[in-house]
Amino acid sequence: MSVADFRRWVSRPWAGDAALAVLVLAAELGSVSSGLSVRVVLIAVGGAGLMLLRRRHPVVVAVLVGVLYVVGAQPPLYDAPVTAMMIALYSAGRHTPALTSVAVAATAVVVSLALNGVVMEAPLSMTLPLALTPAMPVAAGHLVRLRKELTVRREQQAAEHAVREERRRIARELHDVIAHHVSVVGLYMGVARRTIPIDGERAQRALLTGEETARRAMTEMRHLLDVLRTDGESVENQAGVGVARLPALVEESGNAALEVTGEAVELPTTVDHAVYRIVQEALTNTRKHAVGASSRVRLAYLPGLVEVEVADDGQARQSGGVGLGLAGMAERVSLCGGRLRAGPSPAGGFVVHAQIPLQEKT
Repeated sequence: MSVADFRRWVSRPWAGDAALAVLVLAAELGSVSSGLSVRVVLIAVGGAGLMLLRRRHPVVVAVLVGVLYVVGAQPPLYDAPVTAMMIALYSAGRHTPALTSVAVAATAVVVSLALNGVVMEAPLSMTLPLALTPAMPVAAGHLVRLRKELTVRREQQAAEHAVREERRRIARELHDVIAHHVSVVGLYMGVARRTIPIDGERAQRALLTGEETARRAMTEMRHLLDVLRTDGESVENQAGVGVARLPALVEESGNAALEVTGEAVELPTTVDHAVYRIVQEALTNTRKHAVGASSRVRLAYLPGLVEVEVADDGQARQSGGVGLGLAGMAERVSLCGGRLRAGPSPAGGFVVHAQIPLQEKT
C-alpha cells in the first residue's frame, strides 16, 4: 500500500471510527481497577463497538452506551464506560439537530443526578457539577456542528458571489463587444451608402472595414462563449484585447486620434484589459451620443499609475445619458483600485478620465 493509499484510507470516516473504537476499548480496559471480569470486558467491548455507529445513529448509540453506563455503575464494581459515554454524548450533539441535542443532554443530566442519588432539595454546589458533566460533551459537539454549518454556508455564499461576479463580468464584456463593433459597422455602412454613387473605391473600403469589424466582433463573442463553457479561465485572459490594440481601435473608430506619453511599461492583465475597454466604450458613446464629433484619446504612463482620457468635441451632455457603459467603466476602474471621472468638459464635449495604480494596494 502506497502512502497516498494509506492517507485516503485513514481519511475515511469509518476508518477514523474504527481507530476510535480501538482507543476506547484500550481506555476502558486500562482504567479498570477491580480486575478484568467477563462483565467488565463485555461492557468495554460493547461501548467500543458502538463507536462504529456513532455518526449514522448518534441517538441510538447514546442510549445504548447509556444503558451500559448504568449497568457498569452499579455497585460494587463501578466500572462504567466513561470514555465511551463522553464520546457518545459528543456525537449526539455533533450529528443531530438542536432540539434532539437538547433532549439528549436533558436525559443525560436526569440520569446522572439519579445515579448519584441527588434529590430536588440538594444544594447547587452538588447538582451543578453532576449536571454539567454529561451536558458539556453534548454542547461541545453541537458547537462544532454549528461551526461546520457556518463554514459551509460561507463557502456557498462565496461561490454564489463568484458566480454573480462572473455573470456581471461577462455581461460587461458582451455589452462592450456588441456596442462597440455594431456602432462601428453602422458607421462604415453609412459611409458606404453615401459614397457608393460618387466614390465606389471609398465605399468598397468602408464595406471591407465593416466586414472586418463584424468578423472581429464574432471572434470576441466566441471567446466569451468559450468562457461560459470552460472552468478556471478568466475573461481577461481570453478576450484578446489590451493597450497594444488601442491604435487599431482608434483607427477603426474613424474620427479619433491617439496620443501616448511617458515610458510604456507592461501593464497587469486586469489594468491592460480595463484601459482598452474604457477607450472602447468612450468611443462608442461618442458615436452614439455625439454623431460626427471627433475624439482624442490620451494614454499616459506615469510613475506608479497609468492615466487614460477620452475627450470629444461634440455637444455637451450629462453623464446620466451614458447608461450601462459608464457604470461598467466605473466598476472596472474600481476593481483595479483606480478612480474614474466622466462628465461634460468646460470647453465643450464630454470627457472620460481614469487613473489606475500599477501597484496593488495592501
